[in-house]
Amino acid sequence: MPVKAKDTALIGVVTVSDRASQGLYKDESGPAIVAYLNRILTSRFAIMHKVIPDGFESVRDTLIDLADNEGCDLILTTGGTGPSPRDLTPEATLAAAPRELPGFGEVMRAESLKDVPTAILSRQRAAHRGPCLVINLPGKPAAIETCLNAVFPAVPYCLDLIGAARLETDPTFIKSFRPKS
Repeated sequence: MPVKAKDTALIGVVTVSDRASQGLYKDESGPAIVAYLNRILTSRFAIMHKVIPDGFESVRDTLIDLADNEGCDLILTTGGTGPSPRDLTPEATLAAAPRELPGFGEVMRAESLKDVPTAILSRQRAAHRGPCLVINLPGKPAAIETCLNAVFPAVPYCLDLIGAARLETDPTFIKSFRPKS
């Protein structure tokens, strides 16, 4: 039986940063994601934004809560994808969302590599937990836009396939792909 699409998609935006979660610096990455979504999406959506510390448990538990208890259709994380010891967002993502979609990370790194040679150090990933897609993004606002531009054309159809809410994009900014009926 097909899942009835929700009228409004719920999108979680999670900034993963020890310093931002302690108020030591202003979170610019989370608001950059929200601004991006406001620009490209034409369908109804609501944002649930959280700023949490780095670390495996904090990220894993937040993702599970947003997917299972809050009912997010899409979660975009920012931060915690580098090689430093506290950057555990990719590991925590797989613990919370075990069905990995490796093409997302591959495309984001390839696109970022056109701008900076250090893109090879990034460990972005995407996976899903039931009807919730989780995409790990880098922590810099310019890199976030680069990565989202690279993968967002596939996001609406991916959400369709996993039974999440339907998202529509403004083709002026992002032309999403769906197969012809």
